Amino acid sequence: MKKRFLLLSLWIIASLILSACAPAETPAAEPAAPAVVEPAAPEPAAVEPAAVEPTKAPEPAPASADAGTLPRNETLYFNGQQWGSVVGWNPYSSSNNNGMAISQQDSSRVTMFETPYLYNMLDGQVYPLLADGPFAWDDGMTAITYKLKTAAKWSDGTPVTAEDVAYTWATHVKYSTPTGASNMDYIDTIEAVDAQTVVITAKLGDDGKAVNPLIVNAYVSTNYVLQKAWTQTLEARVGEDATQLMADPAEDVVYSGPYHKYFADDTKVVYIRDDNYWGQDASMWGKLPVPTYLAHTIFKDNAAGTTALQAGEVDISQQFNSNVQDLWLKQDLPISTYLPDAPYGIGASLPTAFYNLQSPGLDQVAVRKAIAIAVDYPTIIANAMTNQSATFDQVPRSLMNPTAGEQALYDHAAVADLQWAGNDIEGAIKLLDDAGIVDTNGDGWREIDGKNLSYVATCPNGWSDWQAAIEVVAAAGKKIGIDITTNYPEWSVYQTVVTKSDSPLPAGYDIFMMWSDGAGPTQPYSRIRKMMSSEYIGMASNWNGNWGQYANPDADALINAIPSETDAAKLKETYTELVKIYLTDIPSFTLMYRPQSFHTVNESVWTGFPHDGDGTNPPVPPLDLTDGWSIAGLYNLTLVK
Repeated sequence: MKKRFLLLSLWIIASLILSACAPAETPAAEPAAPAVVEPAAPEPAAVEPAAVEPTKAPEPAPASADAGTLPRNETLYFNGQQWGSVVGWNPYSSSNNNGMAISQQDSSRVTMFETPYLYNMLDGQVYPLLADGPFAWDDGMTAITYKLKTAAKWSDGTPVTAEDVAYTWATHVKYSTPTGASNMDYIDTIEAVDAQTVVITAKLGDDGKAVNPLIVNAYVSTNYVLQKAWTQTLEARVGEDATQLMADPAEDVVYSGPYHKYFADDTKVVYIRDDNYWGQDASMWGKLPVPTYLAHTIFKDNAAGTTALQAGEVDISQQFNSNVQDLWLKQDLPISTYLPDAPYGIGASLPTAFYNLQSPGLDQVAVRKAIAIAVDYPTIIANAMTNQSATFDQVPRSLMNPTAGEQALYDHAAVADLQWAGNDIEGAIKLLDDAGIVDTNGDGWREIDGKNLSYVATCPNGWSDWQAAIEVVAAAGKKIGIDITTNYPEWSVYQTVVTKSDSPLPAGYDIFMMWSDGAGPTQPYSRIRKMMSSEYIGMASNWNGNWGQYANPDADALINAIPSETDAAKLKETYTELVKIYLTDIPSFTLMYRPQSFHTVNESVWTGFPHDGDGTNPPVPPLDLTDGWSIAGLYNLTLVK
């Protein structure tokens, strides 16, 4: 007898439920795992209706097409997802710079390519897309099985089959794509039992159990299914060369999603709806998405994007808009965010300052803690984030994001004496004095072994909210006798330095900012693993985490125990112990809470965007109507009358 993946997923689902959201009525299949793909740099700054009879898809635009000629009442405009020109349309590659079409992540972008399931960050569940119903583990929890919808079709009209799913995986493994490389240690095989049935078999440990069932579980909502026939065409074109396969622009790619390329140049990218899209079948959405076109002007910076949003030239803004509330409170514009008041969005990720633990002095907990507790976090949140973050008084620091479910996963009282909200200058000074780290020569700077404590704090140039946060960190150092200066390398340089974990970090990278995982089907496990696990030390190209190269065998053992643990009480004990270790050792410290995606909308043309308490069930998350279950929002839009 098969069993639903219930026990293991209970804690995942709980970890992401927001108390303000109504529970979903439809039972969902289990959650799923993020492919560790080299991420693109963040934006610079910082009722089932009847099926519709398919109609012929519009012809592609000529080369001279201009986004300005698109009918405004049929076009949904975006900003903040596409920075620079599109490079390619190849879902096997991580170098497309194709923000609107390709992003395999916790809530994958499903405008053009589709996953078997859609993850919903608001209720922690996954909902079938290409799949037909929930998936199930076998009794030994060594394999999961799911079926595909018979209605699912490729853009060339052929069926989406289990053989496509199996061949997609085989291709990832054969060519060691980012998806293959990040999952092959956990997934043994993906096989087609028949045209509609898929079996994913886990890699097993010496104990006969799945090495990491969470990663296997997550694969089905984070990774695209690609057509076998087109993949074979691609392989033939590149002579089965892995480098060429991932570099191919794939202009001829076959897709299964509702939109595809219409026009792209260095000023804009436009997608057009496929009016033959299979999802209008009653087994899925029952109709086509409302906008005929999705368009994204390529803005030079956030300021230009904000100006377009104010002018009604952008409908959905996925970028940091400073003092966003002024757009409606002072300018009286028809603009809003998912939450009507601060923090305006759902905090899901934790931008964090990492310590280079090999820098002299930063190998001592007293120095690390003194800097961390002295930082003026309210100023960071008020100025750098313009209050688009919860404060650390509202959500005390741990390893969890602010969502109610994740906050319930550890014992707050057990770690309360380790938490801090910042601005504790007196406490930091006492801590250093008690440790004997004092200024012996009267120059104003504390010393260890006769050398001044002098550090460089850094983040990428142009990421304005991060830079503002780093300046506050530097100011805290000066207040407690530690000389912290700032430096801002270009991202192209910065990312090559901090992700090289097979050698010590160079001078100039003593304190540096990086991101953390947001909300996802393997959270908070994956976030904690990436912030604390020593497995990433020694990687020549480490896009995962623990960039300060922290090592603690006790933490490693606790992290490794999580994926196979099904007892909720034991999981809570494990998470609590990990929070204790993190807040005691302080290998890094979170500076703010940040939305999974910024989601600001202008209702000059379109209305019906998701917002807190909108009554949608399942609730549609504020992920810009492109990611995971948020794609459901494209079916709810109406024109402003």
